[in-house]
Amino acid sequence: MSSTTGQFLIQRPRFNHVFLQNNSFHIPKRVQFSVLPQCSYIPVPLSSVSQFRGSKFLECKCASEKVSESFERDPGQEFEPEPNQIVKQKKASIVDILKQSNSILPHVVLASTIMALVYPPSFTWFTSRYYAPALGFLMFAVGVNSSEKDFIEAFKRPDAIFTGYVGQFVVKPLLGYIFGIIAVTVFGLPTPLGAGIMLVSCVSGAQLSNYATFLTDPPLAPLSIVMTSLSTATAVFVTPMLSLLLIGKRLPVDVVGMVSSILQIVIAPITAGLLLNRLFPRLCEAMRPFLPPLSVLDTACCVGAPLAININSVLSPFGLTVSLLIVAFHLSAFIAGYFLSGSLFHKAPDVKALQRTLSFETGMQSSLLALALANRFFQDPLVSVPPAISTVIMSLMGFALVMIWAKKKE
Repeated sequence: MSSTTGQFLIQRPRFNHVFLQNNSFHIPKRVQFSVLPQCSYIPVPLSSVSQFRGSKFLECKCASEKVSESFERDPGQEFEPEPNQIVKQKKASIVDILKQSNSILPHVVLASTIMALVYPPSFTWFTSRYYAPALGFLMFAVGVNSSEKDFIEAFKRPDAIFTGYVGQFVVKPLLGYIFGIIAVTVFGLPTPLGAGIMLVSCVSGAQLSNYATFLTDPPLAPLSIVMTSLSTATAVFVTPMLSLLLIGKRLPVDVVGMVSSILQIVIAPITAGLLLNRLFPRLCEAMRPFLPPLSVLDTACCVGAPLAININSVLSPFGLTVSLLIVAFHLSAFIAGYFLSGSLFHKAPDVKALQRTLSFETGMQSSLLALALANRFFQDPLVSVPPAISTVIMSLMGFALVMIWAKKKE
């Protein structure tokens, strides 16, 4: 009803009378509406409403023939949308496809692993000098999709940060020591291979864990970044002590190099993404659909390149046994992180999201750092075999969990 004109607006049907019973429209069963391409409404003055047997009788006069003809359509004519509507639909579908690129990440990681094994030159061009900018791009994508408030909220959860740190530098080294001993005593592998497994467990968290958390639980990505940054910053002291305790050899980690790595890979890209999101939100909105497919290609290179470069070590006579031990090590770390956080934060409203986040933090570590330390400070090349295999296994298992948990959330 229009308050300014005092009129009812009703849709024109194929009949001349409509009854209002109990303040609602009543249409006889014998009357049928016609399906019109566009709805048209006929103003009816309130004065035309009269009482009829306790019901309100509303008489609607049909429109003129000219108006009536405008409602009739040629039976052979088909409705065609406007050209600009088609363009908008196509653009929307392309944007949706780009945004959903992350869903194929586990398949792309698996494909890059197979390609690196079958044809190593496909990834050997992606040398270690590209690792820092490649991982930095992933952190930039996280920054663009976050805000400074998210990181402020992350620092308000010191208990979760401390739990992630314990999982990174207590639970995981203990598991690494166990599987290193099993490799030597049970499977009879050379001692350097057992030392390589232990070395993998001594390094800090992986930046890929931040990206994995971002894919499954975006609100907790800043918390994951804080945990990884803390473990990386303190790894300059903790990793040498753990290596001395577990392996019996103190590794002189390059402190300046570690700090520079943190700045390049974590702090600078995330800060740039946050500032861009704050100062130029429209630009970020235009960029966001293209970040997922680029991040997928970036991750594929970060996984396939270490495997292709160290293909000889992976395909060595001990490769299969070491691979199974690395799978068992990472699987145990993922499970330990998941249930440790579940037992400590079972009353938290986001306990499931916390469990996934801390599982990634415990199960994924910087195997590239372990590989660099093995090549630099150990004379025996066998020490570098477990870190090279861990780089691939960790990524495959981590992003497989991303796919599984993302489907469960849906």
